[in-house]
This record gives sequence, C-alpha cells and structure tokens, in this order.
Amino acid sequence: MKITAVVVTYNRLELLKKSIQCLQAALEQVQSANIDCHICVINNGSTDGTHEWLDAQAGLEVVHQENVGGSGGFYTGIKKAYEEGADWIWCMDDDVFPKQHCLLSLLEEVNRHEDEPLGILSPRRLLEGVVFTHEFQHFNFTNPLASMHGKKIKSYGLDETIEIVGCDFEGPFISRKVVETIGFPNKDLFIFCDDTEYCLRAHLAGFKLYYVPNALMDKHKFFSNDTWTTKNQKKKWKRFYQVRNEAYMNHHYGKNWCVRYLRSFIGLLGYYIPALFSMPFSKAWEMKDLKVLWEAYQDGIHEKLGIRK
Repeated sequence: MKITAVVVTYNRLELLKKSIQCLQAALEQVQSANIDCHICVINNGSTDGTHEWLDAQAGLEVVHQENVGGSGGFYTGIKKAYEEGADWIWCMDDDVFPKQHCLLSLLEEVNRHEDEPLGILSPRRLLEGVVFTHEFQHFNFTNPLASMHGKKIKSYGLDETIEIVGCDFEGPFISRKVVETIGFPNKDLFIFCDDTEYCLRAHLAGFKLYYVPNALMDKHKFFSNDTWTTKNQKKKWKRFYQVRNEAYMNHHYGKNWCVRYLRSFIGLLGYYIPALFSMPFSKAWEMKDLKVLWEAYQDGIHEKLGIRK
C-alpha cells in the first residue's frame, strides 16, 4: 500500500514546519514493508521563506507553483499523488497537525470497511483541545430556507465512527478509487467549497464517507485576539469566493429555482444587513464591499469561476 500525504501551504512557514513534523511522526507509526509513505508539499507561491526552507528539506516531494488557492493546490497534489500510484491520499492544509496515532486509526477504519465502497475518511479536529466539526450527513438542495449542509454532526457526545456525506480538506483520507471515478477537485473554485463539492461528487458516485473520532488532529486558531471589526477586515477578500462558490453550488446542484437563486440571495442579505447597520459605527465594511459581494453572487449563479481579476 502506498500512502501520500498532500499538504498545501501559502505564507505560513512556522505552521508548515509544525505540520510536517507532526505528519512525519504519524507516518512513522505505519511505515513498514507493506506500507510506503510519502509527503508531497504544494507551495502556492509563498514569499515568506517557505520556498527556500522546503528546498533544503530531505525526504519531501515539493511542487512550487503560483498561488492558485487551496483548490488549485489540492488539484495539483491529488493529481500528482494519483499519477505516482498512491492507494490512499491524505490531504491537509498547513494549519492542522495530526496526532501521532491519527493515521493508524484511519487505517484501522479502512480495514473495518473493506467490504464497502469506501471513499473518504475524515478525522476529528481539536481546536485548543475542543472538538471542532464541520462534517455533515445530508446535502440539501431542495429547501432554500435551510443550509446546503444538512444534519451537521455534533461536536460532543460522539465517540463512534458515523457515516457522513461531507467534510473539509483538513485531513480527509481519500481512496484512489475515488480519484479514478470522479477525477480531481475543481481548481477553479480557488478557495471555499472545493472540499464540499468534491465530497458531493464522491457521494453521488456511490462512495461511503465516514467521520472517525478516534483519529485526532489539532487545528490552529486564527484571529483569537482580534475585534469583530478587525476580523471582518482581514477576512473581507475571502468573502467574494465564499459567496460566489456557494452560489455556484446552489445553482449547479439545486433541484428547484428557489435553491438555485433565492438561497444564495438570502445568504447575501446575511452580509448586507449587518454591514449596513455597522457602517456608521465601525470600519469593518464599506459600500464598495457590498458591490463586490453582489458581483460574487452574480458570478456564482452564472457559474463564472476562476481567480477574481
């Protein structure tokens, strides 16, 4: 069995160093005559010394490319791992840190489901020691007033492996058979929803996805000391892709007019209303930001993807 861990990074060298260190410790737990483990780092055009540090490391496969976002990074990494014969591909950003026995727990779960069309296993993430979950058990493309992510799993009281339909690209263990069947992530999404869309395609193709609480990873916490205004200012550029890609998902997979158009418009109002109310009192939002979000919604419902010019 060949396992390739794919790590996508951009300008977070210190986090990357920690992630690689933890990953190497996890891989050592399973490396054997029958299990061949590799690490492939996709550097999305970092300018903080990441390029130089990676080139000085032994035992890492490295791809340097322009910044094509998380989706472009995972497209490159999964494609490379697949073409080099990986049986399982372990994907993660540079801000998650597998615990020593994480991969071992995932492989034990693989053995438990060997008679099923097993596609993706998602480990449990801990944010400052507290369980952090985004995994969910149902895709909703019929009710415009409810989230696309239906039946989100609880962050507490769950100790057994359960079936899911979606997870983040923060530790998913992906079978080669999934890639053979559905291909690679949609690189044109740039950031946001690339993981959701990939899981959806795997689910629709008949693969089983599971959440594995015994497989643990730590997750770095960002913006912990920032005010509401500062958080919004820092995240502002990302909102375009979040609004656009959710609108794309709803339009592309929605089962009725209301999901295809209305759900994303309601989501847009979720930004507009607090922004308009807060403008007189803070610098978190400006009128030009609302124009950008409207463009994002329009691009999404017209399925116009790619990097924003």
